[in-house]
Amino acid sequence: MLYLVPTPIGNLEDITLRALRILKEADLIACEDTRTSGVLLARYEIDVPTISYHAHNERRRTADLIARMQAGQRIALVSDAGSPGISDPGFYLVRACMQHGIPVEALPGPTAIVPALTVSALPAERFVFEGFLPAKKGRRTRLEALRDESRTMVFYESPHRAAAAMRQFAEIFGPDRPAAIARELTKKFEEVQRGTTGELADLLEEKPRVRGEIVLVVAGAGVTTALWEG
Repeated sequence: MLYLVPTPIGNLEDITLRALRILKEADLIACEDTRTSGVLLARYEIDVPTISYHAHNERRRTADLIARMQAGQRIALVSDAGSPGISDPGFYLVRACMQHGIPVEALPGPTAIVPALTVSALPAERFVFEGFLPAKKGRRTRLEALRDESRTMVFYESPHRAAAAMRQFAEIFGPDRPAAIARELTKKFEEVQRGTTGELADLLEEKPRVRGEIVLVVAGAGVTTALWEG
């Protein structure tokens, strides 16, 4: 049996009672980074063996995990933060479980997508999650394909590329498109900035260094800053 267990994106209190129970009852916990997950496990006194399972070893390690589950072990998969499989390892193992007839149970829980979207003050009834943009090749092509997207768009971005990403949003979507930056959600230095893509690009470029986890939210085509007016 495989359990996909979401873990807090920052605040360690953001974990469900069910998630804690599953982690305690598992025979093995597969972690994106055993050191990162170890902090959470120690906080809740969970003494279960761990094994690394990340983007660089998932294909090699999947066969071993499948064999363990076929032998009756219960394995919990966690990423460093949020839900496994959402811009994190998970898909390859879930697909392998499906191919071998192994049950998979996905628990609901923390993800940066929803809090960033809801705190952005942008329309949230329909949205599209684009994850991480390509670092180099194909980046502009993907954004140009989204130029006329009418739904609110949510992106993950690394801190050192956040300013460049917002500048590209301003160039391709227009400098007056409403947007928001959500940084370090649920953590001590959580910060949310709202404005137009042009304004936010200027803001990010003026900062000497952007730190922490970044979520960028951009309004769909046709939406203007009038939505923020009374």
